[in-house]
Amino acid sequence: MRLDHPAAPNSPHERPAAGHATAVAHPNIALIKYWGKRDDHLILPASDSLSMTLDVFSTTSHRPAGTRGRGGPGDPQRHPGGRRAVPAGGRLVRERARRAERAVVDTRNTVPTGAGLASSASGFAALAVAATAAYGLRLDATELSRLARRGSGSASRSIFGGFALWHAGRGTGADADLSSYAEPLPVGDLDAALVIAIVDAGPKAVSSRVGMRRTVETSPLYGPWVESSRADLTEMRAALLRGDLEAVGEIAERNALGMHATMLAARPAVRYMAPATLTVLDSILRLRQDGVAAYATMDAGPNVKVLCAGADADRVARTLRSGASRTYIARLGPGACLRAEDGR
Repeated sequence: MRLDHPAAPNSPHERPAAGHATAVAHPNIALIKYWGKRDDHLILPASDSLSMTLDVFSTTSHRPAGTRGRGGPGDPQRHPGGRRAVPAGGRLVRERARRAERAVVDTRNTVPTGAGLASSASGFAALAVAATAAYGLRLDATELSRLARRGSGSASRSIFGGFALWHAGRGTGADADLSSYAEPLPVGDLDAALVIAIVDAGPKAVSSRVGMRRTVETSPLYGPWVESSRADLTEMRAALLRGDLEAVGEIAERNALGMHATMLAARPAVRYMAPATLTVLDSILRLRQDGVAAYATMDAGPNVKVLCAGADADRVARTLRSGASRTYIARLGPGACLRAEDGR
């Protein structure tokens, strides 16, 4: 059951039985980046962002309601895999559902965690869908997006498949909370693939949260980048609508490199790029010189994602293997969904 259509989560015939739920979500990679918050508590970004949801690296979240967990309501829980879950969204769900039962959450990532590969996006999107189903709430896709945002900002976009736009929202407080959500974007005839070049799958020395805050507070390049990012978004939406993959790639690459420039200008500098990152970037330049439309984007980590036409994805992946330990080919993926007991 896909949540691309707002009515999907409200179907009583497709929801698991009340009291437990299993949801699956996929990571998204921002082509217009989210970097910097104007409100840390509500997780409100400084500017809009735009992303592509992938069909690889899914996260599955199982939430049995009514199970007595350790600690009090809202305390972090650990599932059998040992990874830490932050149930801020779960607390909001319980309050809205007017139910006091705590729950144990079992979340399984197939994407390396903390390596700049959007594991938090898929993780909190899956958690939002599972939690609302387990507690019997009937939320539309916009409400689910807002809820997922409270766990991780980029998770608001993983509620949707394909390309999605996350609105930064207007004003402050409750009004901003209501107006900050993602929505799916219409696109033209676009055969897009994203080749993921893994140069280091280990956790980052500087977390995204710390790196983001330091950049916002100390980088003299941050304000100008936010302004240019707003212009990039306008151009990107137009390029997607007309199906112009080369323009999409050019805009995505300059937006990502600009974001990393703001980090390098932070005090002290935040550097996620590794020597192998630069090797991959050089390979992308050579591909373009050979006539292959391939463009880089990077998040807060050393790994590189390369936007290209689906027909060129195998060639791009082969070329990048000289600098990467592993490569994966991703295409447009689905939105977050509930998984029935029979696995559908």
